Amino acid sequence: MTLTQHNFHQVVSTNHIVLIDWWAGWCGPCRHFAPVYEASADQHPDIVHGKVDTEAEEALTAMAQVDRFPTLMAFREGLLVFNQPGFLPAADLEEVVQRVRWLDMDEVRRELAAQGGTATQAEPVAAATAGAARLAGPAGGPARYGWPGL
Repeated sequence: MTLTQHNFHQVVSTNHIVLIDWWAGWCGPCRHFAPVYEASADQHPDIVHGKVDTEAEEALTAMAQVDRFPTLMAFREGLLVFNQPGFLPAADLEEVVQRVRWLDMDEVRRELAAQGGTATQAEPVAAATAGAARLAGPAGGPARYGWPGL
């Protein structure tokens, strides 16, 4: 799914899990990451896999403070829970997907509230939550996925 300044907030706030690939046409690692990301989209049709063309969406890119490419962001329930620049191999991307699925969102909201943030309304690009890697149970959605290695 192509994300733009006009649909970004709606997509992030109305879908359970959204992965976003911030890419640039001139970026070699972005071209290598594209087939890995597309394979993940095929493997996980219940997760929105969005792409932002940073050259076409300069204002959105600036708002998200993305300055290295590719950058992968993951949102769950409208909250930014992962934000990392750089190429990810397929196994690492799968690990991110599984960690996002198993996040304890109640704990994420508690930590965000303790930091003085708000967890009730998703902003177009939310602040990353510290300690969001704590895991507790499965996300909503199909039960066919388990924690990697089980």
